[in-house]
Parts: sequence; C-alpha cells; structure tokens
Amino acid sequence: MPMADDPKTIVLRFIERINAGDVEGIYMLMTEDHTFIDSLGHTLSGREAMRSAWESYFAMMPDYSIEVQDIIQGEDLVAVLGRATGTYAADGKLRPENRWSTPAAWKAIVRKGRLAHWQVYADNKPVYDIIERSSDP
Repeated sequence: MPMADDPKTIVLRFIERINAGDVEGIYMLMTEDHTFIDSLGHTLSGREAMRSAWESYFAMMPDYSIEVQDIIQGEDLVAVLGRATGTYAADGKLRPENRWSTPAAWKAIVRKGRLAHWQVYADNKPVYDIIERSSDP
C-alpha cells in the first residue's frame, strides 16, 4: 500500500486534479519553484505563474484530461505513459470536430510531497492543426 506522500500517489493525485479542471488543487500540489516544460521545450517556473497558465489552458481546453496507462516510479521520479485528450474551445464552444487525442508521456519529480517538475512529451501537431483550422476566416 503506497504512503500518502509517496511520489506515485502525489502524481496520481495531481493528474486527478488536472482531470477535474481543479486549478486550486493543482496549485496546492506544486512546489513554490515548480517547473513546467511543454512538449516543445518551453519552460515556465513558479507556482503562481503556473496557476495562471493552468487557468488559461483550461479556458482553451476545458475538458483536457490525462489517461494513465502505465506508471513507473524511481525514488522521486515518476514517469507516466498514456494519452492526453481534450477539445479546443473555439469561441468558447466545444465542437466535436475540435476534439483531439494523442499518445503522451509525462515526467514528474516530487519533492517533499509536492510536484517540483512536470514535463510533457507529446505530438501536439493534431492540436495545432485544430487551432489553426479554427482560426481560419
């Protein structure tokens, strides 16, 4: 039975909060110096900056979710393999043609019961194609 502050448990709790669209819950699970790295290598640091980033992301992709298929744990490192899914909310509307799903992986580093690092590995071309198509006049 994993302990409540076991890195795997913390990461699964973080994913639960993401899947619930719970920005405050996500915020509470991050360290003050949390670092996020997206699939293009762009980095954003700091828990406050990440609160705003998650709010913006959920405005754009309100039903974003992570499906965990496999999880691998080291001491403080957790690797998650699965699928990311969501719908781009063009003009605030969720249209079926703007739904996407892609295989993905996430790297998490947990420090003192909170996420210090969250890195996404995914092919986001389908998402970018939807955004571009939705932006065309």
